[in-house]
Amino acid sequence: MGDKGGMDKLKGKAKQMTGKATGDKRREAEGRTDRTKGEAKDAMESARDKAQGMRDSLKRDDS
Repeated sequence: MGDKGGMDKLKGKAKQMTGKATGDKRREAEGRTDRTKGEAKDAMESARDKAQGMRDSLKRDDS
């Protein structure tokens, strides 16, 4: 699986910095929103991986 959250965070950082440099408050806010969305995706992916690890550790090897 790719780093889905990373692209959103990168895009958000670029928008935020562009907005700050040009004084465009709306673009700056969009950037913050994109970064937060990326962080949420990363957190969900991490939780999914941890849940998969728990599931795998609970499986018994009957061989």
